[in-house]
Amino acid sequence: MSWLASRAFHAPPIDLRALRARCPAAMGVGCASVVGTSLWRSSSAAAAPPSGRAAVPFACLGISTDARLKEAVQTDKAPAALGPYSQAIKANNLLFVSGVLGLVPETGKFISDSVEDQTEQLLKNMGEILKAGGASYSSVVKTTIMLADLQDFKKVNEIYAKYFPAPSPARSTYQVAALPLNARIEIECIAAL
Repeated sequence: MSWLASRAFHAPPIDLRALRARCPAAMGVGCASVVGTSLWRSSSAAAAPPSGRAAVPFACLGISTDARLKEAVQTDKAPAALGPYSQAIKANNLLFVSGVLGLVPETGKFISDSVEDQTEQLLKNMGEILKAGGASYSSVVKTTIMLADLQDFKKVNEIYAKYFPAPSPARSTYQVAALPLNARIEIECIAAL
């Protein structure tokens, strides 16, 4: 299996027995990508690539779960979280915005019962959270829309399109059984920083 992976990435084969002896806690493809670079350095002097091109090690994007590397984002210009969660979290050059509702920040009440008004208000609220986190609508890469009634899809799309410039973010839309406070719509997003 490791031979197959190394061939697919044009990387030198890795002796996993030697790797386990050096790093017993390292596991899976992650260990091969991290350790593969140091093994490549030691073996690249010994074996030149047959194509004549310079050998390049493959890299791995590491994502840390260290609590010190995440930062809560909070703004008074958007409704406060309704439970034990943050309005947004910054981590690994991304901003994760929690589900946003169409509540008026000053009152904590819905702007109205219409899905159009709630969509407009929640996107304004989302914009304030994005701004507080150092992002904007144009840096959003993924959204998830939860609707109380999928029949509202077209109405929501018309308003949504005004806020997200091309290229539009990737998106998923679901009809759900219920939303907090009997909302008609909730949207969450991920933005690149």
